[in-house]
Amino acid sequence: MRLALLTFLTMTAFAANSILTRLAIEGGHIDPSGFALVRVLSGAVVLAMLISVRGGGLPLLRRNRLGGAFSLAVYMIGFSLAYLTLDAGLGALILFGVVQITMFVHGAMRGAAPRRQQVTGAVIAFAGLLVALWPGPEGSADPVGAALMIAAGLGWAAYTIIGRGSVDPLAATAANFLLCLPILLILLVGPALEFSVTGIALALLCGGLTSGLGYALWYSILPKMSGPTAAVVQLGVPVIAIVAGAVLLGEDIGLSVLVAASLVVGGIGWAVSARSTPAGHS
Repeated sequence: MRLALLTFLTMTAFAANSILTRLAIEGGHIDPSGFALVRVLSGAVVLAMLISVRGGGLPLLRRNRLGGAFSLAVYMIGFSLAYLTLDAGLGALILFGVVQITMFVHGAMRGAAPRRQQVTGAVIAFAGLLVALWPGPEGSADPVGAALMIAAGLGWAAYTIIGRGSVDPLAATAANFLLCLPILLILLVGPALEFSVTGIALALLCGGLTSGLGYALWYSILPKMSGPTAAVVQLGVPVIAIVAGAVLLGEDIGLSVLVAASLVVGGIGWAVSARSTPAGHS
């Protein structure tokens, strides 16, 4: 029961990233660049504090650390800019689908020969993404916003793949957040930055609470789950974001979004329930 509750809290925190970002940016409380900067800074501070309390240093100079920081920056920039035009639920659905499909393709390319069930599930999930992005009478996803969220998904997938072998994921995440900050400062700082008290507060919540503490909680419960279970529970993130977006932000849940969510979540759930067959690994 305790593990289930903590898992639900973690998935809610991940979905809240979309809600808070959309609320802050679409509401005009802060610009996307400023939101990304404050989010990363507050996340870095919270994660560094957790590492300090726990004990141990920050592994800033490690193999692949620069790649992790750059991929995190791509995710942060794409995620923030996409929510200028995308609804919170639709954005989470695109992000989640792209990340999971990319991880699946990467695993297949690395030699984990997919079974028919996995291929079928991936095709269904990809079809769901096409439904979400396809022009329709209900008003499809803005193409620029969708492209930015796809880039964010690719960035987060790359970040996950790079950090997969880390012996201390929490410390590695804290280090990547710290190194990501100067990259964002170089790429985003300019005269167009706009801040308000409300916008900064929402960015602090997103960075420090739902990102920083959310990631810390996730890494604490992740060792208690199998790989497929960890993948399956994340299916709840876009669903929570879609419902929360409708309730809290007044976003419409059209038929195309419901169909897309069913296909993406169902397809990935079907894919991860099958085991991979090793392909010539010694």
